[in-house]
Order: sequence, then structure tokens, then C-alpha cells
Amino acid sequence: MMHKYTPLTDALHDYMAGQRSRADDPVMEALRAETMTLGDASQMAISEVQSSFLTFLVAAMRARQAVEVGTFTGSSSISIARGLPADGRLVCFDSNEQWTAIARRYWKQAGVDEKIELRLGDAARLLREFKPEFPLDFVFIDANKDGYDDYFEALLPHVRAGGVLVFDNMLRHGEVIWPPEKQTVETRTIDRLNRKLAADPRVESVLVPLADGLNLCRKL
Repeated sequence: MMHKYTPLTDALHDYMAGQRSRADDPVMEALRAETMTLGDASQMAISEVQSSFLTFLVAAMRARQAVEVGTFTGSSSISIARGLPADGRLVCFDSNEQWTAIARRYWKQAGVDEKIELRLGDAARLLREFKPEFPLDFVFIDANKDGYDDYFEALLPHVRAGGVLVFDNMLRHGEVIWPPEKQTVETRTIDRLNRKLAADPRVESVLVPLADGLNLCRKL
């Protein structure tokens, strides 16, 4: 296999992050600053480049109906909602009222709150009962890793042909290539899902090394 890629240093990453449209974003900068006050939990937020990528992808697809599983403090939901048209709809599933209260405040600051509906509770249970009015164009999954496969199976039937599902943290900081006995349970779960998606005849998938890895799946 030919290995053709450019390893990222911190300086090169910072350059890349700066060379994108609307790199200066006061709302997202304020949200990131507040999220950092949460300590270790702040690592659950998506990166700045991922944020721009989600907006770009959703807009390029002309998506109208979207779902997010795992909202945290709102950076990914803002990014998705910004890519939707004025009459687009994003339904967010999350179980943490404290963190999503932060998200709600920033949805309003970003002017996207009217596009977003938050459903609080256990996502696995809520998704079993979820019956969207229209087929889904876009799904973003960034929640508890042991639930990813269940969320995928619950949502795939509602996604239109050509719709896209995106999973975050699919490289697990490189741990997916460690020997199984050295992997955490979560990493083994993600490794199995990566391999399942690559072989699943229902989707076409590609794993890209953006931040901690995004697996993009297009429903066939």
C-alpha cells in the first residue's frame, strides 16, 4: 500500500485551522472558552476544523432533516444547524441537562435555536420510539461509544438513500490499531464498528483522520 499523507504537527494543524472560512467566530470562541471550564469533560467537544467541516458537509448536501446523538455543550449542533436552510430541522438527543443548558444558550446566540429540538433522556430508548416526519438527510453520532452501533441501527432505516451518517472519535487517539488485549472496551467496540461499516452492504464508508477520526457513511 502506498502511504501518502502529511503528518500534522501542532504548528501545521494551527495553520490548517486558520485557513478556513469564518475562522474567527465569536460565538464559537465563547462557547469553547466556557466549555473549557468543565475540565476533562471539555475534551468531548468537537474541534474547530470539525465544526467547519460539519457545516460545509451539511450545506453541500442541501440537507434539511438532521439528527444528532450526543449534544454536550452545543458546538456540533450549532455547526450542523448553520448548514441547514431556514426551514431545516435538527433533532438532538442527549441525557445531560446541565451541559445541554449551555448548548441552549449558545443556540440562541448563534441564531439557530428555532431549527433545533432537544430530546432529553436515554438515547437508546428515545431512538426506539423515534418516528421522524420526513426521511433524514444527515446524522451525527458523538455520544457513549458502546451505544454507537445501536444508534446506527436505530437511525439507518430513517435515513434516505444518499443520506450521510457521521461518527466521531473513530480512531480513539490511535488505540484502534493496538493489540486487542491493550485496548479499552470502548476502543474494541469502535474498532468492531469501523470494520462492520467497511463491510456493510447498506452503506459506503470512508474513515478520515480529522481530529480523532470521522467515519462517514453514505446510505446506498
